[in-house]
Amino acid sequence: MQSYTIGQAARLLGVSPDTARRWADAGRVATHRDESGRRVIDGKSLAAFSVEIASGEDDDASYTSARNAFPGIVTAIKLGDIAAQVTIQAGPHRLVSLLTREAVEELGLEVGMQATARVKSTSVHIDRT
Repeated sequence: MQSYTIGQAARLLGVSPDTARRWADAGRVATHRDESGRRVIDGKSLAAFSVEIASGEDDDASYTSARNAFPGIVTAIKLGDIAAQVTIQAGPHRLVSLLTREAVEELGLEVGMQATARVKSTSVHIDRT
């Protein structure tokens, strides 16, 4: 499972590293030490936390999207026989992409993985990052 440093998690959540550190210190999101001694957050925990703060917290932070690219974290994947639905939480934005099961498998997408949703009109494309 992919893990994220405090700085990476902060970028995905759309907050400063200090804010992410304070949330970790307060126990809002669990951290552990990696082999290098850095504090990291498990991808699944970060995915759940990103959904929690996006739905319940109203702060004054500003969020931007450069060229309709929304870097975030995969929070849910629903696989059917042919089609799949992938949900990405990018700061306060929840994006859902419908694509083939084959595309999800080729990208190796998993909950907790970093990905970028690219929006054009009503289509959401996913880049594994």
